[in-house]
Amino acid sequence: MSSPAPPVPLRIDFVSDVSCPWCAVGLKALEQAIERVGERIAPELHFQPFELNPQMPPEGQDTDEHLVQKYGSTPEQLAQNREALRERGAAVGFEFRQRDRVYNTFDAHRLLHWAGLEGAAQELALKHALLRAYFTDNLDVSSPEVLAQVAATAGLDDTRARQVLDRGEYAAEVRAQQDVYLSRGIHAVPSVILNDQHLIQGGQPVEMFERALRQVAGLDSGAGPQD
Repeated sequence: MSSPAPPVPLRIDFVSDVSCPWCAVGLKALEQAIERVGERIAPELHFQPFELNPQMPPEGQDTDEHLVQKYGSTPEQLAQNREALRERGAAVGFEFRQRDRVYNTFDAHRLLHWAGLEGAAQELALKHALLRAYFTDNLDVSSPEVLAQVAATAGLDDTRARQVLDRGEYAAEVRAQQDVYLSRGIHAVPSVILNDQHLIQGGQPVEMFERALRQVAGLDSGAGPQD
């Protein structure tokens, strides 16, 4: 009797922002897809920084004002988009609530970089905690105090988190990573890159991610995702 094939290594780079609602949907869908594929793959998930609003001032901006200014959305469109997001979020187990303001997320990315150095599990836990803080709990994710508290809820050392924030640590590393993906033509998120070659963009359904994972890992025949 032959032994089962070893799991296929699969690198997954998840380029995203903690203020991106479709990134929250996409991450949940991707994780569920990974669970569906199961032990046939050995995924290695890396979070890469992207800022939707790098020029956002420290005080942030009213959410509706920002969306109208950036996209020209009408009140009716805003309401429709919120309902669509609530439905898509609920389908994958993420709760969207009304949020008051849009904030600068650069410090959140610095904290995520630090968490990644602590370990993949810590980075994943912090990513989920930051998305919940912003979209579910309506917290100011540009505030050092809030960020340190969120780090603590993710099981990280809040004292060390405050040091990272206060000292401006990992700013150069985050900017360098942002430049890498911008230079590769990534201008919208979420952008999910499999094995550094195959690109999936947007908050896709679980089935789409599962199909892509199987195809890139060579578990299914057929055309793969966008190259």
